[in-house]
Amino acid sequence: MIRFKKLSLFQGSKQLLDKVDLTLYPDHKIGIVGKNGCGKSSVFQLLKNELAAEQGDLEFPPKWRISSAKQETPASDLSAVDYVLSGHQEYFQLTQALIDAEKQEDGHRIAEIHAKLEAINGWSLPSEAAKLLTGLSFTEAQMASPVKALSGGWRMRLNLAQALIQPAELLLLDEPTNHLDLEAVLWLQDFLRKYQGMLMTISHDRDFLDSFSTHILHFDNQNINCYSGNYSSFEKQKHEREVLQQAQFEKQQKEIEHLEKFITRFKAKASKATQAQSRVKALEKMDRVSAVQIRTKFGFEFSPINKNITELINIQDANVGYEDKNIINQIRMRILAGQRIGLLGRNGEGKSTLIKLICGELEARGGELNRNKHFAAGYFAQHQVEQLNLDQSPVWHIQSLGTDISEQDARNFLGGFAFHGDKTQDKVAGFSGGEKARLVLAMITWRKPNLLLLDEPTNHFDIEMREALALALQDYDGAVLLVAHDKNLMESVVDEFWLVNDGKVNPFNGDLQDYQKWLNENRWGAAAKADVKEKNNSAQAKKEQKRLQAELRQQKAPLTNRLKKVDLLITKLQNESQALEELLADNELYNDANKEKMTQTVDRSNQVKMELEQLEEEWLDLSEKIEGFSE
Repeated sequence: MIRFKKLSLFQGSKQLLDKVDLTLYPDHKIGIVGKNGCGKSSVFQLLKNELAAEQGDLEFPPKWRISSAKQETPASDLSAVDYVLSGHQEYFQLTQALIDAEKQEDGHRIAEIHAKLEAINGWSLPSEAAKLLTGLSFTEAQMASPVKALSGGWRMRLNLAQALIQPAELLLLDEPTNHLDLEAVLWLQDFLRKYQGMLMTISHDRDFLDSFSTHILHFDNQNINCYSGNYSSFEKQKHEREVLQQAQFEKQQKEIEHLEKFITRFKAKASKATQAQSRVKALEKMDRVSAVQIRTKFGFEFSPINKNITELINIQDANVGYEDKNIINQIRMRILAGQRIGLLGRNGEGKSTLIKLICGELEARGGELNRNKHFAAGYFAQHQVEQLNLDQSPVWHIQSLGTDISEQDARNFLGGFAFHGDKTQDKVAGFSGGEKARLVLAMITWRKPNLLLLDEPTNHFDIEMREALALALQDYDGAVLLVAHDKNLMESVVDEFWLVNDGKVNPFNGDLQDYQKWLNENRWGAAAKADVKEKNNSAQAKKEQKRLQAELRQQKAPLTNRLKKVDLLITKLQNESQALEELLADNELYNDANKEKMTQTVDRSNQVKMELEQLEEEWLDLSEKIEGFSE
C-alpha cells in the first residue's frame, strides 16, 4: 500500500499540501483531479523519488516497480517497436546479452538467456508491443519507422506505450489522453480497465476517468480527499459532503455566536467569571469548520447567427489531398444550419484534411464545392494556438480582428472568457496551454461564425472549461463539425456521426458505443497482421502460434465463469440495496442519536449503487463477448 503520514509539500514558497494523511491500496485504480498547480504532478515526483517532502512521510513498498511515461523522447534510430521494447528493461538487457552470446557462439550462455526470456514471456513481447502501438493508432509503416522520423505527438504516444509495456506494481499516468485521438482513447480505456496493478492517473477527461477508476483523489485546499467510485460518483459524493460541511459550519457559527455573547455579557461579573472563562477555553479548543468555498463557474457563449440561412456548404464528388496524393475521394456532403456532426476515423484517415477543405485552407480537386454567400467558418485547431503572437496581449489579438475595436470593447468581451484586469494586457508568452486555447476561442467567437470547425479543441482544457465549451455549443444555433477525443464532449454536442475511412467519408449509423465495436473488429485485423509478421521472424513462431490457438479456445470459459460470479454479486448487492432503502425509509434513523449510523447508511447505499452500476456494465460486456463466440 501507499501511505501519506502528516505529509506537507511546498513549491517554492507556495504550500501545496498540509499534513495529509491518506492510505491507498494495491487494487485501486485512481483518478486524480484538482485545479492546476495544486500538487498533483508533484505527488508523482514524490513517488518517483524526484522530490522530497518538507514534512511527514510517504511510505510504499521499497521493492515496488514504478512505471511512468517520459516527457521527452530522444531522436533515436531505433524503430518505434524497438523503442517501446527498450522500455522493458529486463527484456532489453537480455536481448542485448543474447546478441553478444550469439556473436561469441557461447551455447551455454545462449541457452541460459533463452530460459530467462521464456520466464518473462519474452518471445511474445514484440507482438505485445505491436498490439500496443496498433491500439495507439500506429500504422505498420510507422511501427517500422525510426523514432527520429516521427513528429512530437507520435513520440509522446511511444512514451506511453513504453510505460504500458513495463512490468510494474504502480503505473503513473499524467494526462495520458492529451496527444491521443478518440480511437486511441477508447483503446486506452479498455487497456486500463484490465490493467493488473495499482494505477494513478491525472486527467481532465471525466468520461475517461469514469471508464476505469475505482477511486478519485481530489486535491483541494492543501488537502487530498479520497472518494470511492468513478468521477461521476465523486461529483455526487463531493456535493453531499459540501452540503453536510456547510450545515456543520452554520451550526458551529451559531454556537460560536452564543458563546461569544455569554463571554461578553458575563466576563466582568465575579459570579459568572469561572463560567465565562470556561467558554473562552471552549472557543480556543474548538475545531473550526470552514465554510464551503463555491468557485464561480466559468462560462461563455457564441453569438447568434443569421437564421435565414439553410444550407451552408454543398460538396459533390470532390477529392482532397496533398501534392500528388488524394486523402479522401468522391466526397458528397451537405452541411445545414444547426447540424451537429462528429467526425470519426482513425488517425491519418483525413478528418483534419476534410475540415481544411471545408474552411478553405485546401482546395477541392475536381467535383463541386459550393459555399453559401453568408458562409462564415470558425476554425479551431492546434496550429492556431501555436500561431498566437507571444509578444502581444489578449486585447491586441482581439483588436487585430478589426479596425474600429476599442480597448474597452476588447476588455469587456475578453471578460466573458475569464480574462480580467491586468491579464488582458499580459503577454501571451506567459500563458498556459489552456489560456492560449481560450484566447483562440475568444477570437473565433468575435467573428460570429455560422459554422464551427473544431479539431481537438480540449487538449489543454480542464474539466470546468470542457463543461463550459459543451454548454456553449449546446446553446449555439449554428452548425458544428467536431473532432475530439473527449467522449463526454462528443456525446453532449453531437447529433450525428460521419466516418472517414479508407479514403471515403460517409454517415456512420450508430453512436460511440457502436463505433467502439467497429474499431475493435477492425483493430483486431491490424493487430493480427502485426503478430504474424513479428512471429514469422522468431524461432518460436510455431510454438507461439499453438499457444495462441489454445488461448483462443480457452477464452470463452473464463468469460462464462466470470459472468456467473457477476450474476451472484449483482443478486447479493440488490438484496443489500433493498435492505438499505428500507432502513433509510425509517424515520428513527434521522434522530440525532442515530446521526453516525445515518451517515454510514447513506455512504454504504451510494457505494452499493455505484458497485451495482459497474457490475451491470460488466455483465452486459461479458454477455456480448460470449455471444460473439457463437456468431
